[in-house]
Order: sequence, then C-alpha cells, then structure tokens
Amino acid sequence: MKATLIMIGEEILSGHTKDTNSSFIASELKAIGISVHRILTVKDELSEILWAFSKAFESSDLVFTTGGLGPTKDDKTLLAYADYFETQLFIDPETLAHLTRRLEKANRAYLLDLNKSQATVLKGARVFQNDHGTAPCQWIEKNNKYAVCLPGVPYEVKPLVREKLIPYLVSRFSFPFMESRTVTLTGIPESELSNLIEPWELSLPSEVSLSYLPVGNRIKLHLATSAPTRALSSSRLDLAIETLRPYVSAYVLAWNTSEIEVLVKDLLEKRNLSLSVVESCTGGEISRLLVTVPGISKNFKGALVAYDTEMKIKVLGVKEETISTHGVASLEVASEMSDRCLALFQSDAAISTTGVAGPSSDAFASPLGEVFISVRVGDKEQTRHLNLPHFDRTDFMNFVSQRALQALAEMLVKGE
Repeated sequence: MKATLIMIGEEILSGHTKDTNSSFIASELKAIGISVHRILTVKDELSEILWAFSKAFESSDLVFTTGGLGPTKDDKTLLAYADYFETQLFIDPETLAHLTRRLEKANRAYLLDLNKSQATVLKGARVFQNDHGTAPCQWIEKNNKYAVCLPGVPYEVKPLVREKLIPYLVSRFSFPFMESRTVTLTGIPESELSNLIEPWELSLPSEVSLSYLPVGNRIKLHLATSAPTRALSSSRLDLAIETLRPYVSAYVLAWNTSEIEVLVKDLLEKRNLSLSVVESCTGGEISRLLVTVPGISKNFKGALVAYDTEMKIKVLGVKEETISTHGVASLEVASEMSDRCLALFQSDAAISTTGVAGPSSDAFASPLGEVFISVRVGDKEQTRHLNLPHFDRTDFMNFVSQRALQALAEMLVKGE
C-alpha cells in the first residue's frame, strides 16, 4: 500500500509554522509496511485541497491530511472531504458529547457554543475521538481508496496516529514486514565511498534498497527491504551488511545506529562512562540533543551554558590570562573549558564548545563562524577547529553540536 500525505495550511507555506507532522506520520507508516509516495502542502482553500486529493489518489491508495479543522470560517478541509467523497456533514452527538466533556474538564465549557462545529463529521466516516484536542480524526473510504482526516496540532496528531490509527490499520490490512539498517561512516568523502563500494552496491539484490544520507562529514548508508516475514527481511539485511564489511570497516562509526546522540548514549552505557558538557556558542544544543534520548540520565551528569566571558572565568574557572592572551574563541580556551567541566561535574568525559556564531564578531575580533571543540575522556583530549562563516546561527549551533558529539563517538570507538 502506498500513501500520500497532504499538509493543509497557509501557515506552513508562509514559513510561520514548521511541518513536523509529515516526517512523523511517514515514519510511523513505514514501521508497519506502508511507504509514503508523495507529500503535498496546500493552502486551506477548497480548490487547492480538491486538487491535492485528485493528485494523491492517482498513485496512492491511502491519503492522510493534517490541518484545516478549526472552528473558524477559513477552515475548508471537511468541505473538501464532503465534496470529494460525495457525502454530507452533520453534527455527531457522540463527538459533541466527547467535546463537551473535554471542555468541562478543562473549565472551558463557556466555549462550547463557539466550538460546536468541531463535532462536525462526515456521513459514513469512522470517527476516532481526539483525547488531546477538539477536532476528531476521521477515516473515510470509497472504491478501495482510503483517507484519514487529522487535526494539524502535532501533540494531537501523534497520539491519534500511534494509539488509534496505526492499530486500526494493522488490524484491517495485511502489510509486508519492513526493516532497515543504517551504517554510519566518517573519514571518507561521499564520492570516494561510492567508488569504493560500487562492486558491493551492484551486487545488492533488487529487494534491498540503498540510500546515501550525508550529515555534516558523516555519511549514513541506509539499507531497507520488505518481506512477508521478519526472518526473511532480517536475513537479507544481515547478508548485505556482512558483504559490506570488507569494504568499509576502517571508516565505520556505527553498524546500525542512525542518530549521533543515540550512538553516544550507547557508547557511554557500554563503557559505563559519565559525560558532562559546557557550551558557549552552541547555547545548550548539545545538551538538548542528548536529553532527547531515553535512558541518557544514567550517563549524562549535566551541562553548563557559559555564554558570557565572565561566566567562563567566575563559574567555570577558565583563567583570565588564557582568554586575554588567546581570545575567548580559541583552542586554548576550549581546552580549559573541557578540563574544568570534567572537574566540576566529576565526570569521565567532557565536551566544550566556544566560537563566534555571528552575524557580528566578539570583543576579540575573532573571525565569524570560527569554532573550537574540545573533547576529553579521562586524561585524553582531542580538539576540532571549524570555520563556518556561511551558516546562520541556528544551522551553526546544530552543525557544531552534531560535530562535537561525533568527535566524542569517534574517540570512544577508536579507543576500543
């Protein structure tokens, strides 16, 4: 079964709201064997939504829409559904009762008259009540074509998809078992890697797909397959990985871990090591990445964002002489920061970052985009110097944080 996702809303097209729903839904569908064929984003206008439906069902059996289900007059999604599936809309008593209970529980019963339209459903639709919002999810089908109408708020979408739609799909249809592996490599350019593994790539069976996914200076080789059983899909990927080993073992950072923060957690846990972080130019992004990983609390002691120069001196203990001599964005300061971090948190490993994210320089006239990373594991230290003048502040913080975690992972892996 192929699916198309339709994201509805002017706020997405204008850039005011990030579309996180499509990646989430695609990932959840992939896990049960449904591939997403296309993702469309359209305005909340009747003609635009109807056009998206016509395009989606040309190549897909299943369509998901998110957004356009609010109580205001500019929300046209349900009208488009009623038009396309040739059905009527009505106030559903069960959905209205559910909505009433939710508003009363939240002490917002006075809003019921304004929100009654949220109990509007399509005649013939299967309704999944929304336990975290006002607009329900609806499933409607016609001529072996299926559509799922979801609200647009991510914290409403996630439980509806995970807890209600995925179980329903699994109970209703039979899907092939889909499995994937991600091999993460460093120290080799993508073009060189492609040339190196060409004989292996050409020998892959047609049932196994391969994608190159560059992330900074890492390369992820993503292998995927689908089969009637887990055993068959696993055996295909096991064989593919085994035949890949002779080509890339010298460059492999992880044989089956996609995200760098997950890899760092696994490596720390395996070695029973604790980690602390002190950040300046990354502003807490390294810490944010780490705490998204379940179970990281066993190994992550904590972090300090020593953004101001005085805080590096007074709180962290970096020597004033080091800063005045070398500048705050320097290898020497990064090194002292990681050393003091190790002592402050009494951890086994530490990461520090200092640099100039821009758009203006610092008090020492450091080059824009210059950044220094120091990573320590016990009495061993490795440093990185990057120059990223073309990055905006958000991309800068994300890239440097990824590289800092990668540096720690490389140090731990090569220390085996």
